[in-house]
Amino acid sequence: MDTKPFTSGLSENAVLITRVADRQWHALDDDLVVCRGYAKHRPDGRLFVSIDAWHDAAFDRLAEAMLAALPAPLYTVVDEADVELTAGWQRAGFTIRRREWEYAVPTDPRVTGLGEVLPPPGVTILPAGHADEGLLRAVDRAIRDEVEATIGWQSMPAEVIPRREGDTIVDPSKYAVAAAPDRYLGLIRVVTVRRPRIGLVAVRAGEQRRGIARSLLAHALGTLHNSGSAEAWTEVHESNRPATALFEGIGARPMSSNLELVR
Repeated sequence: MDTKPFTSGLSENAVLITRVADRQWHALDDDLVVCRGYAKHRPDGRLFVSIDAWHDAAFDRLAEAMLAALPAPLYTVVDEADVELTAGWQRAGFTIRRREWEYAVPTDPRVTGLGEVLPPPGVTILPAGHADEGLLRAVDRAIRDEVEATIGWQSMPAEVIPRREGDTIVDPSKYAVAAAPDRYLGLIRVVTVRRPRIGLVAVRAGEQRRGIARSLLAHALGTLHNSGSAEAWTEVHESNRPATALFEGIGARPMSSNLELVR
């Protein structure tokens, strides 16, 4: 671990930068921590950085030190409403890669209109924890390959829950699935940390436009409603019009937007 401090030499009262742990830095002004920086790999393998700063000068110097020590490409996510933080990363050479809308999703079927929704003939919704793990992994792999061949999996919402390296399933017990007699056609993943998050709802390309995604949502949201959760949340890429239409069609409300930047 490199704990040797250095200064950027940009002013007489230079902020002192020190690496305090693996992928963790502090900026010190007269021995007071005025800025903290972190770097962490997401489950998809990309390296994301973040900085908590109260002054532009401290941010710029800490960013300079971190970027010199870390391999490219680097990513970060900011609330689009935080124009100062966005400007700081842009000064450091980051550019906007994508925009994601965060939605609050009601669970009450009287609000969503999903109370009477049934899966199409020949399809059964299996609740979370009841899926065959082999068939679950097969449909997950098939859907990922289909997405990767078109828009690319990195256009999907971030997978923020840790999983084993090389594994694409966060936790088999978190997935409900749409099942045909011989295989699974779609899946939905709901994980609760501070609040329920719909991290993924996806259907195989050849089975889309049959109402399977709505059936999966009806099941998952109904389950959350019955357990006492009034709302869930999810993120949708701004270019994903089918997903936007699906969620807005059940009363989901856009609450904020996040920017993913890359250098």
